[in-house]
Amino acid sequence: MSDLTAWDRVQIARSTTRPTSLDFISAIFNKFMELHGDRVSHDDGAIVAGLASIDDITVTVIGQQKGRNIKQNIKRNYGMPNPDGYRKALRLMKQAEKFGRPIVCFIDTPGAFCGIEAEERGQGEAIARNLYEMSGIKVPILSIVIGEGGSGGALALGVANEVWMLENATYSILSPEGFASILWKDSKRANEAAEVMKITAADLQDLKIVERIIPECEALCVDTMESVACQIRTDIVDFINRYRAKTKDEIVDARYERFRNM
Repeated sequence: MSDLTAWDRVQIARSTTRPTSLDFISAIFNKFMELHGDRVSHDDGAIVAGLASIDDITVTVIGQQKGRNIKQNIKRNYGMPNPDGYRKALRLMKQAEKFGRPIVCFIDTPGAFCGIEAEERGQGEAIARNLYEMSGIKVPILSIVIGEGGSGGALALGVANEVWMLENATYSILSPEGFASILWKDSKRANEAAEVMKITAADLQDLKIVERIIPECEALCVDTMESVACQIRTDIVDFINRYRAKTKDEIVDARYERFRNM
């Protein structure tokens, strides 16, 4: 699939048939118990989170969740979290730190919700708080971009010891349409913007933004994801085992150095 353009990969990352966070959680982990609420206001459907097991290891799993039809997307807000979702994610990260559980995040969002109600409830502060707190979490954090990784809404789950991407995922400061509108005052030039922005997995690995690219099969969907999920499962177990030997301070220092060296 190396002949695909950056814009091709944007379209693949946005496909409604692409596996979601819940699909990957179901395929990778033995058990998953979802936990709800931020203990302040709401339970945000755009963030799914809870406890999962993999090879008898208990981990905390957090994912941004899109829907596949109108009804699901209304529930999931098209994968755009409100501040309540980010606060729920942080609550479970702090819980994971308390009990010494590794954290696995699945990133798949066009961006944080930018509606007035989200701003009124402190969207900017919620994202900033996640960035600040994640930098000091004393358990290993792994973030995997499985679809769209859009702006601060994605980065709020991306301050990790390692960031991986699926082959046709994207990770960017904003959408190509937004970039084209700002730079050229023409959103129809989004395909050109996608090339300029360096948003593909290969580009970001070259820039040392991500550590690993996970190959995809042709037309990745729920029915064809088994081999990809098995590979991710193996890699997650390897990640956990590599960080078991590190102290809490070494885990935090490694995360700090990762971002300082970019």
